[in-house]
Order: sequence, then C-alpha cells, then structure tokens
Amino acid sequence: MTHFMNKKEDIVTEAIDGAIAASGGALSRLDGYPHIRVVVRSDWDKSKVALVSGGGSGHEPAHAGFVGQGMLTAAVCGDVFASPSVDAVLAGILAVTGPAGCLLIVKNYTGDRLNFGLAAERARAFGLNVRMVVVDDDIALPDLPQARGVAGTLFVHKVAGAAAEQGASLDEVAEAAERVIGGIYSIGMSLDTCTVPGSPKEGRIPEGMAELGLGIHGEAGVEHLEYEGARQAMGSMVDKLSAVMSGKPCVALLNNLGAVSVLEMSVLAAELRRSAIGERIKWLVGPAALMTSLDMRGFSLTVFEAGERDLALLREPCGVRAWPGTVELVADNVLPLPDGLAPIKAMPSAHEPTKAFLIKCCQVLIEAEDDLNALDAKSGDGDTGSTLAGAARALIDALDSLPLADHTQLYRAIEQELSQTMGGSSGVLLAIFFAAVGDASSSGMPMRDALMAGLERMQQIGGARLGDRTMIDALKPALDELGSGIGCAARAAREGANHTATMTRANAGRASYISAEQLEGHVDPGAEAVARLFERLAS
Repeated sequence: MTHFMNKKEDIVTEAIDGAIAASGGALSRLDGYPHIRVVVRSDWDKSKVALVSGGGSGHEPAHAGFVGQGMLTAAVCGDVFASPSVDAVLAGILAVTGPAGCLLIVKNYTGDRLNFGLAAERARAFGLNVRMVVVDDDIALPDLPQARGVAGTLFVHKVAGAAAEQGASLDEVAEAAERVIGGIYSIGMSLDTCTVPGSPKEGRIPEGMAELGLGIHGEAGVEHLEYEGARQAMGSMVDKLSAVMSGKPCVALLNNLGAVSVLEMSVLAAELRRSAIGERIKWLVGPAALMTSLDMRGFSLTVFEAGERDLALLREPCGVRAWPGTVELVADNVLPLPDGLAPIKAMPSAHEPTKAFLIKCCQVLIEAEDDLNALDAKSGDGDTGSTLAGAARALIDALDSLPLADHTQLYRAIEQELSQTMGGSSGVLLAIFFAAVGDASSSGMPMRDALMAGLERMQQIGGARLGDRTMIDALKPALDELGSGIGCAARAAREGANHTATMTRANAGRASYISAEQLEGHVDPGAEAVARLFERLAS
C-alpha cells in the first residue's frame, strides 16, 4: 500500500468526513453513503440560485473544497476519476434548489455530461428550474470535437458563485458562467503520471521528458518534450496559449496538479511573469493546488480574458478557504541592503596563473556535484554537492572583479563571496576559514602557515576535530603534508577521506544525527570534496 488510506473502497467517503470535520461547521453532507456523496453548505437557506458541481474525486480541493459562501452550494463526489451517479447528482440538486433555481457546472467529460444531464431532466420533472453549463477550457488537443474541462472550471465557480451570492437570477448566473467559459483557456504539463489508489502506476513519461497537454485524469497529452527546466516548460505552455488568446489583459490561474513543491511553484510563477504573455497578465490566482490529479508531478496554467464585470465578480470575497483569492500583479519592489551588508570590495586586479588555478579548483567541485550529493544523501539532506558547486559557479562568475594579483586581499574577497553565495554550515565555515587565512597572510605568514591558521580558526568556531567525520579529516592531513609537496598532501587527503567511511559515528555536522548503520561504509561528502580538490591539483 502506497497511500495513506484504509481501503480503496472507502477513500472518498473517509476523505469527505475529514473535510467536513475540518470545516468548522461550514460543511455538511447528505445521508446516503457510500453511493450518494454530496457535500453542501451548512448555512444554505435556498433563497438564492444554487450552484452544483462535482465529478470524479482525486482533484481535491475541487470540488468539495469550493463549497461555501460565494462559490458552490453543493459538490457531488464520484469515485476516484469517475463521474458520480445520476441519483447522487439528483440528490444534490433536490437538497439545495429553491424557487430561484439551480445551475449545474459540469466539466466536459462524457460521464459527467450524461449523469448531470439526466439528473437535470429528472429534477425538472420535479418542477425545479435547473440549467446546465459545460466547461471546455482545455486547448491541448485542438482536433478533439469536445475539448476537456479542466482547471478553468474554477473561474466559472467563482464568477457564477459571486453573481448568485449578490442575488442574480438563474438566467443572469448562467449567462455569467457562459461568458467565463467563452474566455478561458487551459493547458497542463507533467514530469510524471499520477498514482491511482489500488492501481499500478503507469510509467509512460520517460526520464528526462515532460508530457504536454495531459488530462486531469492522467490521460495522455499531445506530446513528449525533452525537459530542460522551468523556463522551457512554461514557454512551451505559453506558446500553445498564445495561439488562441486575443491579446487582451487577462487573469492567470497557476495550478499545482498535486506533487509539485511550493518552492517549485514559486519558480513557475516567476517564469510566468517573464514569459511571452507576462505583460498581459494583470491578475493572478495561485500558485496553489486547486484542481489536482492526485499526486501528479505537474502543473496547469489557465488564462481568463476577463472584462471589468467578471473581474469584479472574481475579486469578490468569498467564504471558501481553498480559494486563494485574486492578486494584482505589480512591479517588483526591491529595497537596498541595510548599511554594513554591502561589502567594501578590493580593487580588482588581473593575474592569469591565479585565475587559472581558481577555475581549476572550482571545476573540480562542479564536476563532483552529483557524486557529493549522493554521498550526502546517506548522511544528510543530499545537497553538499549542489552547495559547493553553486559557490564554485558564483566564484567563477566573480573572478574578473577579484584582486587576483594580491593574494592577501584575495583571501578576504573569497570570504566575502562565500558569505553571500554559499549557504549552510559549510558556507559559514569556509568563509571563516578564508577570513582567517587573509588575516594571517596580512601579518606576513607564508601560505601554508596562513592556511593552518585558517583551519585552526574554523575548528575553534565550528567545534569539529580530527576524527569527527567532517571535512577536517581530509583537510588537516593535507595541510600537515603540504610542506612536502602537493602530491603528499593529495595522498594524505585521500587517506583521511577514505578513513571516514570506517567511522561509525559523526561528532559534528548533520551526520551526527544519523545512526551508525547508515553512516558505515560511506565517505563523508565534505572530506571527499577536499580529497578530490587536492588530487586534481596534484595531477
């Protein structure tokens, strides 16, 4: 079992129970488990037009998460990725529809259209005034006779819901919904397929590829693309959207399909601002998980060319926690650094041998990034390689602004660069090291003695000693032997690094929180980085 569930047959009903329990009394459900699963507003009095939507589960918080004042009145929940039954939809309609009538908001899937459509006919036979709109915002497959309904449905919920809350008639609410449907366009992309509870995972997206235009039920998309990064991913989607947009200002909805971290979604938001349509996007909803596809590692982008009337409805406050609101996009506000944090830099000076030496050192760390991350994953959080490589790249970029001809000033300049570009404990320790080396060098110490002084200061502040399973286990032996030549220093560094694999306990650093069984047989990544650096210099 790879999901936090009890039985797959109960996952939807138990999830509904959890949503109701967490609603603070705002949500209720109809009796009728397990076949009728309808979530309704607890405060509903049938005095206004009711909005009913729903469909297969697995898209949470859609649809039950959008039940509340100013959005849906009821949500009808089917099994995972399966339309609810006609009786379930009818139960929802009958439970919430009063004299003002009811609007059904349906995503354009055959099962949803048929079941909601037949339920509407039966409700009319009861004398109820029921209308239905079908959302078809997906532009991924332009040759399809029936475009799918995806995350753009949420714009329909919000605008129609705000109109109904203001007391609009059923015709007016339906007209607002149709107006939104005519102005929304969506497309999605994923790096992996989703995992349906109780079913084997489909692995159709190869490593290093992204699928463009896949559906919210895991349906195959329009094409596989080589994945090159967030900018390329956003650009591919924007290219498709640009072909159908009119060029008017718009609102964008940036939707997490389920398994993208908040950090990554913020990167995608930045790339959306930089994209070819970035200047046209005046308002943003998200980034947030709004209409997901279980644990799909992807995102979707919806644009809505909203007029003033619909924009006002979209911005109306509502009593739904899952709705993040609509924010106006404004120019970035960048404030200057506080006094004392903008470093006073030494005058740059050229010295080609020093420049070549530093580039060689940095390239060692860049080339070792993946190996060091893999080692760190055994005893830490798997980022040592990336931290060192990132600092190395930043140092290469800064070389022409450094005092390369004055080594005393250069040590201090490197300390400043590391303080700004390298995070984590290793960044602080190396900054301390180079600051102390610069101080020692300015007092006239030869290079080896200055380096030893830097090591001593780093140990004093960091607390690590030889045998504690840190970079010290390679660095100290190397500096001890440096007077005998770089080859001797390299051998000593390698012996020290390899010895860390035999240590069953770390007394410093993040590895000190790891059990002996996990550490045994794995070289400390910091020590490995030092050993590789000296080995390259000796080659």
